[in-house]
Amino acid sequence: MKTIKLGLVTILAAVGMISCSSDGDDSPKNDVNPLAEFNLIANIEANGHSLELYSEGKTGFTTGYNELFVRIKNNADDTYYTNPEITWLPVMHMMSMNHSCPISELSISDDYDTVATGYIVFQMPGNTDEFWDITFTYEVEGQEFSVTETIDVTAPSDGKQAVSSFMGSDDVRYVLAMVEPTDPKVAVNDIKAMLFKMESMMSFPIVENYSVALDPRMPSMGNHSSPNNEDLTYDAVTKAYNGKLSLTMTGYWKLNLKLLNSTGEVLKGEDITDENEASSLYFELEF
Repeated sequence: MKTIKLGLVTILAAVGMISCSSDGDDSPKNDVNPLAEFNLIANIEANGHSLELYSEGKTGFTTGYNELFVRIKNNADDTYYTNPEITWLPVMHMMSMNHSCPISELSISDDYDTVATGYIVFQMPGNTDEFWDITFTYEVEGQEFSVTETIDVTAPSDGKQAVSSFMGSDDVRYVLAMVEPTDPKVAVNDIKAMLFKMESMMSFPIVENYSVALDPRMPSMGNHSSPNNEDLTYDAVTKAYNGKLSLTMTGYWKLNLKLLNSTGEVLKGEDITDENEASSLYFELEF
């Protein structure tokens, strides 16, 4: 994730603008946009405000892990609220039911107090009959507001699987999402994933202290694997599963996975053998 910081030049420029303004000019000034290099993927206007949603690398909402940055603008004077309290709830409206998905809390960025950050893991795309929306509830200047907006969630443009929703052998439904690598290279890459369980249709808490076995293969090259891979283990600080992914050449890779609980019982996925060329639990990469 890019660091959102105001540089020294920006600060000096801001000081210069203040010193050059007339004594009687106390009109609000536009904030320098700390997200100028990010993609604005939604602008929701309601209650005299604009909720701006940004992504670092994506141009829209896609299935899988979406890291998002949110700012709230006062449309009356084009200024942004500092330290807003924001909650969100995505809901998928299906033909027969409604459900949510894994999300984080929205927390204020360490680098800029008008920017809230968090993630959403969409486990399925919308279609012509079924759709996602997000409800934002937020408090600014002591007042609480709410707005619900329909959004378009699509499958990744490369068609590769980066999230899996499945029933484990313990009769629990899980969601496993790949977070990294976003820019894979011929090297030993860091691989990061997040694991959630469906506690209810609207609650998907993080699952701790499991493990994810990793066996990357190239189906077009005799299904060969690679050396120096490391299985994904839980990190209590990041609340994610981290490992090492060795990619020895460019092309299409299937990252075969097995999910194991804290006692080592396999809940989903299979070993790769001469008779079984792929696991039922996997991610995909092509670069």
